[in-house]
Amino acid sequence: MDYFLQQLINGVALGSIYGLIAIGYTMVYGIIGMINFAHGDIFMVGSFLALIVIVGLGLTAASGIGVIFLALALVVLIAMVLTAVWGWTVERIAYRPLRGSFRLAPLITAIGMSIILQNYIQITQDARVKPLQPIITGGYTLIDSGDFAVRVSNIQLLIVVTTVLLMIGFTMLISRTSLGRSQRACEQDMKMAALLGVNVDRTISLTFVMGAALAAVAGVMYLLYYGVIDFYIGFIAGVKAFTAAVLGGIGSLPGAMLGGLLIGLIETFWSGYFSIEYKDVAAFSILAIVLIFMPSGLLGKPEVEKV
Repeated sequence: MDYFLQQLINGVALGSIYGLIAIGYTMVYGIIGMINFAHGDIFMVGSFLALIVIVGLGLTAASGIGVIFLALALVVLIAMVLTAVWGWTVERIAYRPLRGSFRLAPLITAIGMSIILQNYIQITQDARVKPLQPIITGGYTLIDSGDFAVRVSNIQLLIVVTTVLLMIGFTMLISRTSLGRSQRACEQDMKMAALLGVNVDRTISLTFVMGAALAAVAGVMYLLYYGVIDFYIGFIAGVKAFTAAVLGGIGSLPGAMLGGLLIGLIETFWSGYFSIEYKDVAAFSILAIVLIFMPSGLLGKPEVEKV
């Protein structure tokens, strides 16, 4: 039971990171009905920006709690702003000019942007793995039976608390602000929303910006949690986050977070009890099984085709 509880804690922390990335996929799909396959690499860019700022500040675990807190807040802010600019750029280059084209055109350009971002980071930051010494250390022992101790680390607590706060903030933003109303209007009927005075271009651009900012936060959390990144992490994490969005119900924010948690738990439990080499096989197998019986995902709504 102790080992199960430890894997549960690890799975929730990993799933929270996947969930933050998945929200970006589901927000874009909910409004324009297309998948931004460059989103995973936006997450990767955010993690590299965070690493550059952390190294530039000379931040270490010995810097002191107050300094670490303020420095990490600055790191997150800078990463969110700069990564949001990348998200806005992807929308302007890969999506806006092709919005009225056939559906595969933006998909192809998004894949092209993904490759461009990967190669850009590979050229500018080198292809070698970039390590980072632990900055947030320590934790709490929940259960100690002698043979096995169940611990929750401070970085795991930070990841979960940050995810919960961001989910609450984004839920309030979408449900109680004019931008949220515009996003919901565009999701229901983009042409009618434009006729009623909604600035569709601005709404879509801000949606990409918001999704990229969340991906940047996920990138910072990933860097602090694992302490190692490379130019290829965006593809792996992006595929898993997209899987999480589909599993939870593409277009549903709670579904994206639920799907992220489930993917993280499946990976962690499979790695803990079975073979770690087949953790991805297990996650995608569960996705296939769920979609066979629930084609819209766990919390997704069936699409009604207009005729």
